[in-house]
Amino acid sequence: MSHFRSSALATATAASLCLVLAACSGSTGTGGDTAASPSTKGKATLEFWSWTEGVEAQVKVWNKEHPETQVKFVNAAGDTVYQKLRAAVNAGTAPCLSKMDGMNLANFAADGLLTDITKVAAPYKGKYTPAAWNAVSPGGTTFGIPMGSSPLFTAYRADLFQKYGIEAPKTWDDVIAAGKKAQKENKNVKIFNMAGEDPSTLVDLSWQAGAQWYKADGDRWVVDFTSPEALKAGDVVQQLVDDNLASSASYADPGVFKTWDLGKTIMMTTSTWQLPIYDTNFPKSKGKWQLADAPLFDTAQPRTSSSFDTTGVLKGCKYPDRAAEFAAWLSSSKESLTTLTDPASKSGLFPAVKDVSPYVDKIIPTEMFNGKSDSAEVITTAASRVGDQWQYGPNYAAMYSEMQKQWGKVMKGELKVKDMLASLQKWTVDDLNGKGINAVAGS
Repeated sequence: MSHFRSSALATATAASLCLVLAACSGSTGTGGDTAASPSTKGKATLEFWSWTEGVEAQVKVWNKEHPETQVKFVNAAGDTVYQKLRAAVNAGTAPCLSKMDGMNLANFAADGLLTDITKVAAPYKGKYTPAAWNAVSPGGTTFGIPMGSSPLFTAYRADLFQKYGIEAPKTWDDVIAAGKKAQKENKNVKIFNMAGEDPSTLVDLSWQAGAQWYKADGDRWVVDFTSPEALKAGDVVQQLVDDNLASSASYADPGVFKTWDLGKTIMMTTSTWQLPIYDTNFPKSKGKWQLADAPLFDTAQPRTSSSFDTTGVLKGCKYPDRAAEFAAWLSSSKESLTTLTDPASKSGLFPAVKDVSPYVDKIIPTEMFNGKSDSAEVITTAASRVGDQWQYGPNYAAMYSEMQKQWGKVMKGELKVKDMLASLQKWTVDDLNGKGINAVAGS
């Protein structure tokens, strides 16, 4: 994510936010257009880019029921969609709405490419979890509406856990202990997988431990990769590496599923969108899996992590109030969610709303699991435990790319996790300050 750009604004609130997001420049808006007016009149057509299966059909439902606000759906699937969106905003031809992950929404807000919809979005805030709303409100200003979430929980080979005399881990310390015990029974088995190209394990564990890598604080960003919580997460990763407890199957390898299907790796943290994938790709181990809550750092304060899909409102949108209304209907109305969360829609969507209970049962591939735990309860619990302290900072995407470069060395034992975290903290602070954004190290 590149830097937040914004201009000097008239109100004190906007001016204060401007200081948080960037050294103010001459562009319009706070990380984008100024706060949207509460309502627009007359008929309107909104262009909407998305690449989620099933969404186009829901757009047609919306259009039948809302003749005053018509939505034009554009299938924007492709690896270059974000580049195309940037070009469209700069050319003045951007859609009103687009699907975005949380990281890219913050990125676009940073570059002044979104519309501040804080006022018009306020009526919908209560429908979603606090963590989901954080994902559309980098720095405290709202630029979109949550679409879907991916809360993490555990899937494990119950048959092999029983064989090796271990139980589903309740904490990350339990994961380490279970991995060691399993290897005493079978030296070739691994408890977990950490791909050399994918540092998401460290992100998830840091989130779960209560770390805040980025925090908006008054007129500055506090960057803290070396807090006690972050180092606690890093220590778990380090133990997995040092004790050779984790496999290193690459997610770019088409055969990656074999490490779990053949029992070479016996546990994973997973999420709702992945369940249909396992049902298809675990033919030998079908029916031998069981779900459990994600391992915890603090049993008194259970917390897990999630990624989020959002619907961003682009700079130049003439009807931000209508855009927010449609986006909220798409991702929170029972009418829309009942269809989109059905596996038949192939959307892979799991809601970001507060009450997910109506949408859980049908996403569970029952033949995949042994029926000895309440899978629906595990998933519902995970959705309620996503830590709401996590924020995507102004250069998160660029930081993540830097972390990927160093992560491979960590997996090879050439770099300690704590040293990587210290390096990333300095890199992130220097990068932000170099872009005119006030940032300080937190630890």
